[in-house]
Amino acid sequence: MDLKSNEPFWLLKNGLLASYPSLKSNEKCDVLIVGGGITGSLIAHQMIEDGYDTILIDKRELCNGSTSATTSMLQYEIDVPLYELVEKIGKKGAVLSYKACSDAIDTLEKLSKITKSNAGFKRKKSLYFASKKKDAEWLKKEYEVRKENGFEVQWLEPKQILEKFEFENTYGGILSKQGASIDAFEFAHELFAHNVKKGLKIFDKTEMVKVEEHKGFNLITVNSGYQIKAKKIIYCIGYESKNLLKENFVNLKSTYAVVSEIDKDKFKNISSTLVWNTDDPYLYMRTTDDGRILIGGGDEDFYNAEKRDALLNKKEKEIIKNLKKIKPDYHFYPDFVWAGTFGETKDGLPYIGEHKKLRNSYFVLGFGGNGITFSVTGMEMVSLFMKNKKHPLSRYFKFGR
Repeated sequence: MDLKSNEPFWLLKNGLLASYPSLKSNEKCDVLIVGGGITGSLIAHQMIEDGYDTILIDKRELCNGSTSATTSMLQYEIDVPLYELVEKIGKKGAVLSYKACSDAIDTLEKLSKITKSNAGFKRKKSLYFASKKKDAEWLKKEYEVRKENGFEVQWLEPKQILEKFEFENTYGGILSKQGASIDAFEFAHELFAHNVKKGLKIFDKTEMVKVEEHKGFNLITVNSGYQIKAKKIIYCIGYESKNLLKENFVNLKSTYAVVSEIDKDKFKNISSTLVWNTDDPYLYMRTTDDGRILIGGGDEDFYNAEKRDALLNKKEKEIIKNLKKIKPDYHFYPDFVWAGTFGETKDGLPYIGEHKKLRNSYFVLGFGGNGITFSVTGMEMVSLFMKNKKHPLSRYFKFGR
């Protein structure tokens, strides 16, 4: 009998870690955070650290949106290569963006220690390999640009990749020192619990249905009819921001992932390395903290959840076929198969800052493969915004850039 789960692995692995009440009274606060995923948990932590009276709401159970489907590969590399990003936005902004993502990994390690986390944060290297001969030339260029700008990288020839990882049919790659992995679902819950003890108020199953803008505050009505008076709103709602902002600033993509038990004898150094390649869409791999292997890819345009989920079996076969190119003799038995939706921007960068159509509000929308590390950068940025200060990355992450 072939039984597999179509629910996200993290949701099934962890179950219901915590439950919070829905809003049943009128409230007021300095900061209202809308969105209870990993981004909301990070921003809530920063607001509590900065001393703001903070409330967080989510229309679902906490972390049951994109956070339950994320692969939680923590990389400084952005979906747009550094040399391309330099061409798009200039060297200063490109290097700053990459370095911010690198610093974010260090911050996440510190946060995991502060919260005494059990979410499996683990330092890892990152292998980015050329899957086609023609990709090797631009990937070597990418290596040189990273090296010139202070990133700890090493170029591996195909023979070295075979020796170090036992991956066949590669054409060279970049081995980066900076990388990590974590269970973002569990970690977000740990951050919430940590900050509830410090005064954070959380209401789940509480949906924002109306916002009235006033001078110096917003009045938010939720689905129960109760209201929250907030000096500032911070939206941490990911791709669902497209429902709030009726403009084409992000393309929605479906991504697919499979998880299986791993035969460690058939994989070399995989538990200490994040792996991805130059395919479009790219294949990516990591191990989980409970000793499984997670493989993802097969990204395509998102239309609706039904169509996305109907492709699960097809995408599972596609992912395994791509794995076979580098591990021809390995037999993969998927235990969990799921799909998620994420946003892709024209330059691979997030949207963090104000929007001209909404007063007294900020957005922290960490799109692409760096959603978590971008959200960590968002902590620093929002902290400055609340003090009416600017951040060096504001101009590169703003709406309308």
